[in-house]
Amino acid sequence: MQQDLLSAFTRYFELVHADTDELRTRVFQLRYQVYVVETGFETESDCARGVDPSGHPIHLEEDEFDVRSDHYLLRHRRTGVYAATVRLILPANHAPYPIEAHCDLDDPVRDVSVRSRLGEISRFAVSKAFKRRLGEAGSVAGVAADIEMYFDGDERRVLPHISLGLFAAVMRMAHAHGISHCYAVMEPALVRLLGRFGVVFRRIGPDVEYHGVRVPCITSADEVLPSIRLVAPQVWDLITNRGELLIAAT
Repeated sequence: MQQDLLSAFTRYFELVHADTDELRTRVFQLRYQVYVVETGFETESDCARGVDPSGHPIHLEEDEFDVRSDHYLLRHRRTGVYAATVRLILPANHAPYPIEAHCDLDDPVRDVSVRSRLGEISRFAVSKAFKRRLGEAGSVAGVAADIEMYFDGDERRVLPHISLGLFAAVMRMAHAHGISHCYAVMEPALVRLLGRFGVVFRRIGPDVEYHGVRVPCITSADEVLPSIRLVAPQVWDLITNRGELLIAAT
């Protein structure tokens, strides 16, 4: 990487914690745009539809897991557009996670002490406006199957910035809520891309068909943070804000 990744990321993007009703509405609107309008992965009948005071319809994509989730948005600084969003589903007594309902897991987390610190990364979505290249239009994460395209030139690094920025948001949520382990069901291209930066997810079951092939995975802070620091120190700086999050967590 030819330039400071954290500086490059913060030059173009801003992480926004969706900690108000207004910002969460922005999350649900962006998810509607990605999952219903752009990809067609969800249908109108699966979503909440309200009306604002002016009489215009409000299209929102929500589900039953949002009430036990934390959310982040990624804002493009120059335009003010919310480019992407991600949520972290949090533990709630003994409630199951989506991955446990939809995937045949070889190694589900059963240990009670671990489940109390277990989350699931979910609704990892990038707006169509930031899916610039052939092969990305059908991907909710905005990552092309040919990930080699991302490793030359500044322009080609825009979408990895988004993917890594969302993972940085996940780390912020995990630290805030004391989450040490994270489930995820991800597109194979996203798993490969993150893996190239040391963001390693361990497969815990066979691929599942859900709007395309998805991979059930798990990772933990103890596994992933040393890996990132070894493989891609600049990504570690981005993920941890140059170690600030780790200091805050101690």
